[in-house]
Amino acid sequence: MQNIITVGRRKNAVARVVLKSGTGEFLVNNKPMEKFFPVDTHRRDILLPFEVTESGGKYDISATVHGGGVSGQAGALKLSVARALLELNEENRIPLRTAGLLSRDPRMVERKKYGQKKARKRFQFSKR
Repeated sequence: MQNIITVGRRKNAVARVVLKSGTGEFLVNNKPMEKFFPVDTHRRDILLPFEVTESGGKYDISATVHGGGVSGQAGALKLSVARALLELNEENRIPLRTAGLLSRDPRMVERKKYGQKKARKRFQFSKR
């Protein structure tokens, strides 16, 4: 099996994943996933495509992630892993699609507007 390289994005985070057959080793920026993502919910979120396709522990993953915050990086990794599993085997499309793992989350940070404190928060209104 040749290496499968895919890209996933979420908010401002970009994740590049290299999937190859192996024992289930998961490296993120040359660190074990447990060290890079100490929060359990992020790790569970990233490993969800393997649970859905029932292919956990069969492949080694080496990922590079940059930009955004921790949860954005976890979401980008999840999408990238799902795309890699889809490229590996087209039969994975139906379970990945029903779990909603193949669609990119389009939500982005709303820009700050002039004359306001933040994107939607305004300065206090004074009648007099």
